[in-house]
Amino acid sequence: MNTLSYKTVSANKATVEKEWFVVDATNEVVGRLASKVANILRGKHKPSYTPHVDCGDNIIIINAEKIRFTGNKLEKKEYVRHTGYPGGQRIETPADYLAKRPEAILQKAVKGMLPKNRLGRTIMGNLYVYAGTEHPHSAQTPKELNLNSIK
Repeated sequence: MNTLSYKTVSANKATVEKEWFVVDATNEVVGRLASKVANILRGKHKPSYTPHVDCGDNIIIINAEKIRFTGNKLEKKEYVRHTGYPGGQRIETPADYLAKRPEAILQKAVKGMLPKNRLGRTIMGNLYVYAGTEHPHSAQTPKELNLNSIK
C-alpha cells in the first residue's frame, strides 16, 4: 500500500465553502441553542474542519426575544460588567436584557463558547441575531436549519 496516497487536507481561507443558515429561536433554551450554534459557526460539523481556520457557516438567528431560560435563571442569573470607572460595576438580569436588547443574550452566550482569541472574534462576525422575524440577509438565500437534527 502506498502510504503517500493518504494526505491530510487542511482547509484554508481560499478553500472554505461557507453556507448561510436561519435559526428560529422561538421557545429554545438559551444554552442549548448557543452550543449548537457555536459548533456550526466554528465548522466542527464539516469533514474539512481545521482548528486554526474560520471554516464555519454564517448563521442568522431570528426571534431572539422569544428564547427561554430554565429554572429561576430569568430573575436569579446576573450579567456583571464594569464601566472602567471607580464604583462602576453594573449588574443586570436576563429579564433586563430581554426588555432592552434581547439579541445581546444570545450573542454573549455564543461568544462564551468560542475561542478567546483572534479567531473567536472573527467567527463572531458570522453570527447575526435579530429580535423579530425580519432580517436583511434574504439576498444570501439562507437555508432553514432544524436544531433538533444537530447533536
